[in-house]
Amino acid sequence: MSQTQGKRTLTRAGLWRWRRNPLRRGSDLVEAWVLLVAWVLAVVGGALVGTTAAEAAGQAFEGQRAERHAVAATVVENARSAVDAKGAASRRLADDDLAWVTVRWRATGGVEHTGRTQAAPDTRPGTHVTVWTDRHGVLTARPLAPAEAQVEAAMLGTMAAAFSGGAVWACAYGVRERLERRRMAQWDEEWRRMDTRWGRTTG
Repeated sequence: MSQTQGKRTLTRAGLWRWRRNPLRRGSDLVEAWVLLVAWVLAVVGGALVGTTAAEAAGQAFEGQRAERHAVAATVVENARSAVDAKGAASRRLADDDLAWVTVRWRATGGVEHTGRTQAAPDTRPGTHVTVWTDRHGVLTARPLAPAEAQVEAAMLGTMAAAFSGGAVWACAYGVRERLERRRMAQWDEEWRRMDTRWGRTTG
């Protein structure tokens, strides 16, 4: 059988539930509607959920960029001394490792703040580093760049679409399983009736 004939056979096999025939049961038609609704919800609903999630994530990242500000801070503690003070002297820091240091900066209004951030292990007191603060002057993480935010938002949207589509198909699969069990029970009942008509008894 050619590939084209195989596709036609599969199409006819999938559409038989919609056609009137004496073998079609009510549960077959219900299953056909369940599959149709599942396809629509998985494709259209998944796309809407993914788009909404991506837009919400993009707005959240944009809000972070608008709220967070880069501030020049001064290191007030030697990085290696800070590591040694926490009992990590036995671990030799590599040149590309980061250590926690204490820094001091002035927020809007001239209020002085002190906090801890990561810096190179050879950072000395008096060194100026850049830190990020929120609108309250509290240290926070660097916001995502616009390009990074777009990639992250797209990934979150894709995950949301996949999750919603999977949830729809999980529900549809559960309904199909219940319909299949119902059909099997109906088949058993009909076979018992046929055996009774033929004068046989089922064990």
